Amino acid sequence: MTGYFIDEVGAAIGEWMSRPFEFVIGRKTYEIFAAHWPRVTDPSDPVAGALNRLPKYVVSRTLEKAEWNNSTVIRGDLGKEIAKLKDRDQGELQVHGSANLVQALSERGLVDEYRIWVYPVVLGRGKRLFEPGGSPVALNLVETKKTSTGVVVNTYRPVGKPTFGSFALDG
Repeated sequence: MTGYFIDEVGAAIGEWMSRPFEFVIGRKTYEIFAAHWPRVTDPSDPVAGALNRLPKYVVSRTLEKAEWNNSTVIRGDLGKEIAKLKDRDQGELQVHGSANLVQALSERGLVDEYRIWVYPVVLGRGKRLFEPGGSPVALNLVETKKTSTGVVVNTYRPVGKPTFGSFALDG
């Protein structure tokens, strides 16, 4: 969606990456990022600078080792491993891409905030962030940003289980 990547989108990403944080990513995202970002060496690039400098935790059952600077492979019980990272309180744990990982974290109640980007494009297919059969969760909208190209970034926080009602008429 490069036609929608404008200064406003870059500013939002730069703001998120200026906070204290560490990355948690899945193997597929790691392989995509590791093939590109280490080659972007401009120190003023907020994305490349953060990705190349900060700790990256790669959740994988198959990856033997992670060669990219400051990368560690996480194996074992996902809930326990992420809880350990959260307990260290090194800032946010940000997940970029990695839909399968987000689904697994969501199922375990380990997502504190969703930043969902909506582009004004209908593809008709692709990877779902929320797959059918996943655990329902109610979300509270805490922020919305709209860019001049129509990209909307919604920030939600989980607030427990959703409540359901009925439109059945009495009597």
